[in-house]
Amino acid sequence: MGRRRSARDPVNVLFGWVRRQSVRVKVFLGAVAALVALVGLKIFVRDYQHFYIASEAVHAAGILLLIYKLTRQKTCSGLSLKTQELTAIFLAVRLYCSFIIEKDIHTILDFATLAPTLWVIYMIRYKLKSSYNKELDNMPRYYLVLTSILIAIFIHPISSKLGFNSILWAFCTYLESISVLPQLRVMQNAKMVEPFTAHYVFALGVARFLGCAHWIIRLIESRGAFLYFVGTGFYWTAALLISEVVQTFILADFCYYYIKSAMYDQLLRSLSSPV
Repeated sequence: MGRRRSARDPVNVLFGWVRRQSVRVKVFLGAVAALVALVGLKIFVRDYQHFYIASEAVHAAGILLLIYKLTRQKTCSGLSLKTQELTAIFLAVRLYCSFIIEKDIHTILDFATLAPTLWVIYMIRYKLKSSYNKELDNMPRYYLVLTSILIAIFIHPISSKLGFNSILWAFCTYLESISVLPQLRVMQNAKMVEPFTAHYVFALGVARFLGCAHWIIRLIESRGAFLYFVGTGFYWTAALLISEVVQTFILADFCYYYIKSAMYDQLLRSLSSPV
């Protein structure tokens, strides 16, 4: 169970006060905390491209935690196969787009994340399938994939150089923003959070915050002009920013309780709200 700190510990008092507040106040406090973090990143990080690189690196680190779990504990309990498959889909599409369009450090990082993700899928499907609980992993994949495809068809960057690849790029962006939902559903259904799974989801939360910070800070610095640099058309850039914010928001509540439990050397045993 780990050691427990005094009830009068300032951190304990702070968390207790936050827990007693209304949803509106919690949302406001979360927004303030995010704003403070953004200001800190803006002050101390000069090259904002590093945010995106750090985001992909943290995601890759989260996958490595899963590999450690699968190889050492020989179990995939608590993991969502559907989230891993959705992750592999958007990474494969983004890797293709990155190779065609950019061929830079992002291409290497996407490959470095896709390869271990495919290995995790293989282990869950074939080597450790006896510990995989299909009943808990019950969020339909095709709803998420079809939704991303439909939005990508109607809202994507307009560029004669990109052609059809612009739709693929938009698709992987939208799918990434909701790919974690099956994993959160598994943890809700199981009524508990397995430690290594918690580390993995927290890594996703950190990665998404860094990715979101990249776009928001560049947007603020350019006073809105950056909207026209990312891709032709206001709707695409707005959708891009919304997708980043949506995934960050989806993971924000989990990250709050993860940090709280970690500060008290306790296991995060359940999520506070349904997915």
